[in-house]
Amino acid sequence: MRSQRGLAISGYLAGHHAPAASVSTTGHHSLFFARAFQILAQPEPVRLQKLSAPDSGILELRLERPEVKNAINWDVMRRLRSAIEKIQADATAKVVLVASSVPGAFCAGADLKERRLMSSSEVGEYARSLRSTFSSFEALPIPTIAVIEGAALGGGLELALSCDLRICGASLNPECYQIPSILWDNYFLVFSMFKCRLHSDVQGKMQNLDCQKQALPLYLGIAGGTQRLPRTVGVSRAKELIFTGRRCDAAEAVIMGLANYCVPAGEAYQKALDIAREITQKGPLGIRMAKKAINEGMEVADMSSALAVEGECYEQLLHTQDRVEALSAFAEKRKPVYTGK
Repeated sequence: MRSQRGLAISGYLAGHHAPAASVSTTGHHSLFFARAFQILAQPEPVRLQKLSAPDSGILELRLERPEVKNAINWDVMRRLRSAIEKIQADATAKVVLVASSVPGAFCAGADLKERRLMSSSEVGEYARSLRSTFSSFEALPIPTIAVIEGAALGGGLELALSCDLRICGASLNPECYQIPSILWDNYFLVFSMFKCRLHSDVQGKMQNLDCQKQALPLYLGIAGGTQRLPRTVGVSRAKELIFTGRRCDAAEAVIMGLANYCVPAGEAYQKALDIAREITQKGPLGIRMAKKAINEGMEVADMSSALAVEGECYEQLLHTQDRVEALSAFAEKRKPVYTGK
């Protein structure tokens, strides 16, 4: 179901002048073009694309930074913000799927190699920007679905928590290194970090993330984990996960409410796509108002205020063409045709 990537080779080479000195051997020419092609072949770390019919209205936001398991540096963050702005401006967008093209990893969290070179003020700016980026993503008016095939560490799990739904693929080999499909790394109030590397089994058929803990100074979560996790799994369960840094697999994530579904490894994308297709069949205005009513209603202090939020959202649908179409389709026993008006 995933589209192929293309390479604009001619456009890239046209923008770069050839060396002034002539190359005397064919081998040097080959080396130049091989290096140029290698540069071109590197995927964009964040890729946003629209799916074509019959999946019109579904957008795919894909993380593609394999060398560091999609760790989030400044460049990735800027590209995420750019993608969010494009989604906000797209009136035809109905659902967003957030997925990874990197086997065995959804997102490894913050790029600690880059972080190590930052000053304290730069780290503070990074933290504020990441928090703002995830909040902007959470505030998108359309449903968002995280497709988690592999480890979601730290900021990676915080990105998943900013989505409305989370679909997880069970680990290919859950006992190997005891690394599950979802990993809550204990960077909250627990003085440790993960140093990760890929391993493959003796037959080379599967890969697993081997994470070794190393001591670090206190590192408090910066992108909403201490706030979104309790709202997702409950305060007591969130405190247990945060205080202990305990790992959980995809099946347990579903039981505690952290994930919506646990499916066999490699099938999370298809499950997410099936759900997205169901959503796109519903009235887009109704879906937007439902998300707004739930999100804003959960933030008010009492049920009376929450019901007022619900009422305000419903009133915005009263005079829409889609509402009239839904009633007509029901009376005529046919499938409604929504226009988003």
